[in-house]
Amino acid sequence: MSFFEYTIRDENGLHARPAGLLVKQAQNLSSDITIECRGKSASLKKILAVMGLGVKCGDTVKVFAEGKNAEIDIKVIKAFLEENF
Repeated sequence: MSFFEYTIRDENGLHARPAGLLVKQAQNLSSDITIECRGKSASLKKILAVMGLGVKCGDTVKVFAEGKNAEIDIKVIKAFLEENF
């Protein structure tokens, strides 16, 4: 299992549109990817679950990847977050 922490810098947090982009990115990966914020977690491949976390600007999230491509997939998600959020 691989993971990283990231603090959301986007002033709107992970509302519908950015959450959708993040989920779409995760759906293209083979690993099981989970996002955690304030003690709650959700599959990063399910938009309603991600939006249900209510991630806001300044929140620190943990992202976990599990599977045979976990190391590569976690780097993809981290780069995506750094470029977009």
